[in-house]
Amino acid sequence: MSPKSNGAFSDFMEGLEQRNPHETEFIQAVRDVAHSVFPVLEENKDYQDAKILERMTEPDRIISFRVSWEDDEKNVRVNRAWRVQFNRAIGPYKGGLRFHSSVNQSILKFLGFEQTFKNSLTDLPMGGGKGGSNFNPKGKSSREVMRFCQSFMTELFRHIGPDADVPAGDIGVGAREIGFLFGQYTRLTNEFEGALTGKGLTYGGSPIRKEATGYGAIYFLQCMLARADEPLEGKRLAISGAGNVALFAAERSVQEGAKVVTLSDSDGFIHCSSGLDEEALEGIKALKLEERGRLSELADRVKGIEYVAGKAPWGVECDVAIPCATQNELDGDAARTLVGNGLRAVVEGANMPSTDEAIQCFRENGVIFGPGKAGNAGGVAVSGFEQSQNAARLSWSREDVNARLKSLMQTIHEKCADEMERDEGIDYVDAANRAGFRKVADAMLAYGVT
Repeated sequence: MSPKSNGAFSDFMEGLEQRNPHETEFIQAVRDVAHSVFPVLEENKDYQDAKILERMTEPDRIISFRVSWEDDEKNVRVNRAWRVQFNRAIGPYKGGLRFHSSVNQSILKFLGFEQTFKNSLTDLPMGGGKGGSNFNPKGKSSREVMRFCQSFMTELFRHIGPDADVPAGDIGVGAREIGFLFGQYTRLTNEFEGALTGKGLTYGGSPIRKEATGYGAIYFLQCMLARADEPLEGKRLAISGAGNVALFAAERSVQEGAKVVTLSDSDGFIHCSSGLDEEALEGIKALKLEERGRLSELADRVKGIEYVAGKAPWGVECDVAIPCATQNELDGDAARTLVGNGLRAVVEGANMPSTDEAIQCFRENGVIFGPGKAGNAGGVAVSGFEQSQNAARLSWSREDVNARLKSLMQTIHEKCADEMERDEGIDYVDAANRAGFRKVADAMLAYGVT
């Protein structure tokens, strides 16, 4: 970045921070993208004159609403909820709903901003959005979750639709929650249409949807390793998380001959030095996805597994790290430990799970780093496939969707590789940011000032 660009970047970030005080996650996400694309802005006067980046970093709108519901003890409960419709320059808003006690406007703005560029990389006609509530389904009965979801959708339904905004699942919003939400949507609108994705196969869902983010991360990892003339087979993978993303990244990795040595949840992590086999993974999937249990229960159920309470898995020796839990889970100290243990590559399965300090550590030590915009785009890609199937009243086979997913992840990698060949001084982070930015920016230019 030239001295002139450095000064403009600093001025831009100062203004952004003043307009968005205390929104640390959102500011972090914008800083990452802005740092990558300022050289592109410097080369393109049209982008500068149209204030493209300034417009991109302001959501089209933020819808905030109250969700009132009744628990099983007949107590009235009240939660906050939001839908951030960030940018629809290339298609209807598209992005998940997150139900977790940590959810706030800053987190949803960062997720919606990231989603804009991730969706751009897929080449599917989808804009960026995100939503959710500070409601936490953990510990609630299914009837309580149902009542919350119905109340949530009673407000949200007027703002979404297949050609306006198409939410999906995220943390705390799985198949059960999507079912309750979609049922209420059809009840209120008298329409059966693709207004949500992540639906069950019996009512318009797509094969491979629950596997998509995890599988996609591994397909992208294979492309990164192949570019570096390294195989995935035989590599030791430390994976964080134990939801759909982590479990299906683990499943795909084992199928490809890699050794998955860790998984984690909020209480601790499991370590299997020889690598989890398919039978062990099936048991873990049943525990986490069906029984909604904790990894601490595995010690008595699966041989060869050590459970470590209260810690993240980043101290375990591995060749590849795949953070799949939540934002900023992998910090500078963890990155230095991983590098010291021989880490070769990272692919982000979650949204922005690595801190700026961690990413800098990986860069300085030559670690191949695949950012979430590219690495975890598989989930929204298959959501896009689900939209296409719904619109055409078709259902594609599991094999067909998986082949399309793999091809799309390879295409995203090719876009990143092309950017890195255009400018040999950049890495996958800059490449993904620039490739995603260009398409959205050109669409915004075409519309004039809107």
